[in-house]
Amino acid sequence: MSKVVCKTKRIGGGFGGKETRSAFIAAIAAVPSYHLNRPVKLTLDRDIDMMITGQRHSFLGKYKVGFANNGKVLALDLGIFNNAGNSLDLSLAILERAMFHSDNVYEIPNVRVNGRVCFTNFPSNTAFRGFGGPQGMLITENWIQRIAVEVKKRPEEIREINFISDGTLLHYGQLIEHCTLDRLWNELKSSCDWLKAQQEVEQFNLHNRWKKRGVAMIPTKFGISFTTKFMNQAGALVQIYTDGTVLVTHGGVEMGQGLHTKVAQIAASSFNIPLSSVFISETSTDKVPNASPTAASASSDMYGAAVLDACEQIKARMEPITSRHNFSSFSELVNACYMERIDLSAHGFYITPDVGFDWGTGKGSPFRYFTYGAAFAEVEIDTLTGDFHTRRADVYLDLGYSLNPAIDVGQIEGAFVQGLGWVALEELKWGDAAHKWIRPGCLYTCGPGSYKIPSVTDVPFKFHVSLLKVSIMILLPRYLGVLGCPKELKIFTIQCMVFEHIKWGAPNAKAIHSSKAVGEPPFFLASAVFFAIKDAIIAARAEVGCNEWFPLDNPATPERIRMACTDEFTKPFVDSDFHPKLSV
Repeated sequence: MSKVVCKTKRIGGGFGGKETRSAFIAAIAAVPSYHLNRPVKLTLDRDIDMMITGQRHSFLGKYKVGFANNGKVLALDLGIFNNAGNSLDLSLAILERAMFHSDNVYEIPNVRVNGRVCFTNFPSNTAFRGFGGPQGMLITENWIQRIAVEVKKRPEEIREINFISDGTLLHYGQLIEHCTLDRLWNELKSSCDWLKAQQEVEQFNLHNRWKKRGVAMIPTKFGISFTTKFMNQAGALVQIYTDGTVLVTHGGVEMGQGLHTKVAQIAASSFNIPLSSVFISETSTDKVPNASPTAASASSDMYGAAVLDACEQIKARMEPITSRHNFSSFSELVNACYMERIDLSAHGFYITPDVGFDWGTGKGSPFRYFTYGAAFAEVEIDTLTGDFHTRRADVYLDLGYSLNPAIDVGQIEGAFVQGLGWVALEELKWGDAAHKWIRPGCLYTCGPGSYKIPSVTDVPFKFHVSLLKVSIMILLPRYLGVLGCPKELKIFTIQCMVFEHIKWGAPNAKAIHSSKAVGEPPFFLASAVFFAIKDAIIAARAEVGCNEWFPLDNPATPERIRMACTDEFTKPFVDSDFHPKLSV
């Protein structure tokens, strides 16, 4: 391995398949390259690529839930099955994360979760953004909604009374700390004017027979860390040159997520120099060896901390020179250090502390911390065609003291729209008993002509993204404490409080500069659209007297929406509990 240098400048958007599915294509190219002693380039057509490299995993959840008459959850017995395909790949780790996230944000006193990886005759499925977490949480939200039907309440009410809080012990033994879920949820309710939105939807549905609207609010928590402990390590190389510029190389791969930008910011702020003075070199195995995959949403945390470690080492060496002279610029300081033969290069290293899980005992702390979020969605469906559009979406996320809010908001927007594809648009059709018009074992949806991914027309008409800030109400007790002070001091205190409200978010002491990871956590929040669609279908079914619970699998394609809207046109063909067969 020391004789092979792999370099990566950047890649296009990568959402999981990059981690392992390149290996067998590389092996195919390597064999003729070795025998012919010449470079070999292998490029797959899109349809071939989609047919052989695997997709995100489909999951099946079987549950038994015990709950009180008010909807308070008492016990959960859950079986999870994921479709691995014809090889194990990362399916076991994906199943594990689904099991870790099978409580979503709910306190469940008694839990048993069993997971199974299923060996099937599909191409090997692989990692995708969320790595099993969204699938586990979607199963949870399905049984939450089923409880709501049983006790005749809104699902949002059931969610609220079962929220976790500080001190909650999760089903795998990790203790919840610094939970911001209630604040997020309340701010979202205020932002979307939840009660008014409900009333307006009810009024619309009363006056429209063939068009229905639905609303939903969905919370999430996503654990940040690799669940495989040894992967939680990162290295970086920082070098300062005599003109005052800084070259940074780290083990992470830039794929449009802004990793290089955040790492450059961390280096620039450490040395107190302009961002333009920091250059991020291509990722290369001769600079930083043995790098973990750029995955699990943890790369900014880990590589940012590794770069900061290297910067701090160099600053410690420079300190004797800095203390003796007053330099007018960073380049002057660097030159003075160079003349004193001070090493201006450092290798930084970081390991995520206090993580680990023992599968023998089923207990541990697999995650360093959690990123919390919540989303509201309002949709309108055409009950005759199954077509839908998202009228509005509001998303709130707690990202601590965001390293770069512009990048993070872009990540949230992208994750939400991508998640919208997962829950409502992207359906795989394979040749099987339910799809006899496709050759057996052949993937029909293998290109843009048949595989529908989100486009500009699928973006919510009104789309609001917000990051959690400190509430003025939280600062109010501090204000009340100065009511007896002189007028000038009270004005000063209030000014300071307003400044704090603007500047500070919700700090996270467990990550670089009190920030939080953003890549995967927002993806699941698009399920608010899925459950808003289901809410609209419930309204359509109520028109014909169908008020019982019914299954709706994702993706909620127009065909499935149409068939779920039971009416006089569908009754001659299917019952109200019709459950279409899936091709997964």
